[in-house]
Amino acid sequence: MVKRRTPSELERLRRRISRVDGQSIDELYGLEPVWEPGTGPLGAAPEEFVAVRCPWCGERLETRVDLTADEPAYVEDCEVCCRPIEFQIERDAAGALVALQVRRLD
Repeated sequence: MVKRRTPSELERLRRRISRVDGQSIDELYGLEPVWEPGTGPLGAAPEEFVAVRCPWCGERLETRVDLTADEPAYVEDCEVCCRPIEFQIERDAAGALVALQVRRLD
């Protein structure tokens, strides 16, 4: 009869660490995925700057659209009149920006 050796605590820890990847670390700590350059579709940028008109005061402003965010809408205050504006993002299947709609948030 061959006696089976039980793994030491250090060996068990080494096995657990070797199975850890970026996704499991994000899940463990409740982190959102990070955009890594070169990992997305070719030509897709993580963000775009888009010029829009404030639906309140009509002033032209430039906003940064985060294309890595899961939410299709976000709220930002106008730089001139400080009123809230809702930005609705429309993306294609590859994640590229197709349209950006703005509306008053009353």
